[in-house]
Amino acid sequence: MTAAARIREAFDEAGVTGRLHALDIDSGAEIGTGGDHAVVTASVHKLCVLVALHEQAAAGRLDLTEQLEVPLSGRELGPTGVAAMLDPVRMSLRDAAYLMMAVSDNTAAELLLGRIGLDAVNATTARLGLAHTYAVHTFRELLATIKEDAGPGGAQALADPYVIARLRALDPARTNRSTPRDMTRLLSAVWRDEACTPEDGAAIRRLLGLQVWPHRMASGFPFDDVHVAGKTGSLPTLRNEVGVIEYPDGGRYAVAVFTRAASTAATLPPADAVIGTTARIAVEALRGA
Repeated sequence: MTAAARIREAFDEAGVTGRLHALDIDSGAEIGTGGDHAVVTASVHKLCVLVALHEQAAAGRLDLTEQLEVPLSGRELGPTGVAAMLDPVRMSLRDAAYLMMAVSDNTAAELLLGRIGLDAVNATTARLGLAHTYAVHTFRELLATIKEDAGPGGAQALADPYVIARLRALDPARTNRSTPRDMTRLLSAVWRDEACTPEDGAAIRRLLGLQVWPHRMASGFPFDDVHVAGKTGSLPTLRNEVGVIEYPDGGRYAVAVFTRAASTAATLPPADAVIGTTARIAVEALRGA
């Protein structure tokens, strides 16, 4: 059985529709299934925000040590970072970027977008040749569409498949989007210092390596000498992650996995784990090529 067939089989067994692209950063060898299919990025798009932020800093348009005041009012919903804090906060742009990437803090992401704007994010992805990657909404606006589309039933309505079917946030034609291949191209550019200056590239790689979630891509590589750096993204029925797996022999592999579950359950361990399983199948195939 080919690696692509094994990947599709793993997605089926986990009860998800999956799209994957994996790229050997140094040789250019690749493997995928649905790699050019349009996908909803969700919080994976925070990687694009981060690259745009560093591009703005490199151009002298902002200082990453610039301080932000974060009052209690206007914070985005979320269980992590500033979004979950109870008191006013003061932090630098680069510390907000850390929270945005490490714990996917929506408030931190919104603060950074308030500073650089969506147009700058889209200009960065266009400059890098990511023709299928586009941000339609800020994260505040994205969450607002879910609340509006869910209707009076609120969060509980998101267990209803009929409600899920009408969410604009789950339609790549109407929300922040990309393709798995675009995302591996972006990761490759970051790791090859082609997305920005070497100093800024190192800073971006550091933050991706500080992500705290081990239950998706990292679960497929439970080895002390293999390093996984990535960014997750989640919305109702959607579980995504893009990242780079680095081996002690110098091998570097960019992998992007986007899934949508048939079940509306908020907790679905097989759907999380299959991201690591399929990433491992893809990387092992590339290493054996």
